[in-house]
Amino acid sequence: MAKIKICGITRMEDILAVNVSLPDYIGFVFVKKSRRYVSPQQAARLKTQLSADIAAVGVFVNEAKETVARLLEQGTIDLAQLHGQETEQEIAWIRKRTGKPVIKAVSVQSQMDIARWQESCADYLLLDHGAGGSGQSFDWSLADTCKKRYFLAGGIHIGNIKEALKIGAYAIDLSGGAETNGQKDPEKIAEIVKAVRIQT
Repeated sequence: MAKIKICGITRMEDILAVNVSLPDYIGFVFVKKSRRYVSPQQAARLKTQLSADIAAVGVFVNEAKETVARLLEQGTIDLAQLHGQETEQEIAWIRKRTGKPVIKAVSVQSQMDIARWQESCADYLLLDHGAGGSGQSFDWSLADTCKKRYFLAGGIHIGNIKEALKIGAYAIDLSGGAETNGQKDPEKIAEIVKAVRIQT
């Protein structure tokens, strides 16, 4: 059964919505240039109200490994998702230090982009278009070559989620597809989670 992640949670209203629909994961974006940015303090407050059945993922771009580890150790997040130029050594350090899973995001333009991370020590890959958060999809047929468990991201919404589920990803990851006018929409979240549960 495919998992589902709703990324870009920023408000207590979003927490209440996911607590009703119960996706497997939610994402807190710790990237200041993102419109979905939350501070570690905001995320910690939101996490206290998050259902214990939902794992919180922290999204980072070239953040100091010590900062990532601290948020994992404090329980603000349960997994780290790395979107920058993080090295294998840094990924291994975070995993060894915290004992928590790491997701390495890969910008997919060709099979080679996936191939170079096939042997990564990261627990999962996240296959996305560009740097992520673009709302655009890459050529999903390229995911066929991925041997590691992976999250499929980029431009997924209720209109194409059935197609996305056929790709064989470990998890479907979306953010904008669960929003209306730039804010998380409880009805869209519920509809998307239901579509994943029914399909799988």
